Amino acid sequence: MAVNEAKLHEFMGKALGDIGAGMSAVLVLIGDKLGLYKALAQAGPVTAVELAQRTGCSERYLREWLANQAAGDYVTYDAKTQKYSMREEQKMALADENSPAFLPGIFHVMSAVFKDEPKITERFRSGQGLSWGEHDKSLFEGTERFFRPYYNANLVSSWIPALDGVEAKLKKGGKVADVGCGFGASTILMAKAFPNSQFIGFDAHPQSIDAARRRAQEAGVGERVRFEVAKSTDYPGREYDFVAHFDCLHDMGDPVGAARHVLETLNKDGVWMIVEPFAHDHVEENLNPVGRLFYAASTMICVPASLAYDGPALGAQAGETCLRDVIRKGGFKQIRRATQTPFNLVLEAKPG
Repeated sequence: MAVNEAKLHEFMGKALGDIGAGMSAVLVLIGDKLGLYKALAQAGPVTAVELAQRTGCSERYLREWLANQAAGDYVTYDAKTQKYSMREEQKMALADENSPAFLPGIFHVMSAVFKDEPKITERFRSGQGLSWGEHDKSLFEGTERFFRPYYNANLVSSWIPALDGVEAKLKKGGKVADVGCGFGASTILMAKAFPNSQFIGFDAHPQSIDAARRRAQEAGVGERVRFEVAKSTDYPGREYDFVAHFDCLHDMGDPVGAARHVLETLNKDGVWMIVEPFAHDHVEENLNPVGRLFYAASTMICVPASLAYDGPALGAQAGETCLRDVIRKGGFKQIRRATQTPFNLVLEAKPG
């Protein structure tokens, strides 16, 4: 068959962009770990020599790093002054931990999945899973740093207000379970916003619970928040007013069992919020940049996590129809899409 030269060149150009981005990802990781973005954001236009003086790093390495970052438009270069700086948008994405657009966390996740590649390659052959705790430790902090800015921007301001009566109940004083809480970013955020309520975060990963307890103390809510090691199907307590699962139901070995346990532990007028990666129901509808990212994460993290417990491996692009089926099989009668963002579906489930 004849090759369409124009289409070949188009594909090679796209691949070149991917290769450049992949090679540059490790430099973003280095920039974050060494505080280079934050130093550059604070310093304004600087040369490599000046940035070296501010950071204590080698000028020669910084010279090459800065050129790479400028080539990717992650920093800005002025050829006249031969100095580098960051536009406000670049600062928001790379230097401001409180920005909703802060990105470096995902580069730590990328580092982890590259380190775990030999394990996943073997599981392609065996079909076995890889539990959360078996991943490289970079995944745990990277996941928290990636999701936290997005939760900061949406959880209290739009997701909880979109639920039926939950905001008023939490302001008055309610009992809340955050299941699959990881490092506790979502739990701590809610505890800060609703001081009259009681919050308990549960996760099956002991190291994450240890980190969550430390984070709660640092945030000044250690007296009002508890974190306990527990599975999604057997966490303790009853009569919760509000239960939340953030970006984790699809990872679980028994998502229907998790849904059933929520029903067993929820007040009869309580609400379950399920935050999941945004996805349409059909593969062809998810073939876009967001879907590409989520399918990659799903292959390396989400599917192996569920398969490790002989689960259904719903994946990060399960879609709303699949999620509703899981929730319904858990015994919930009322299910609705409360709200959405380009990256998340937020579902509300009630017992009856």
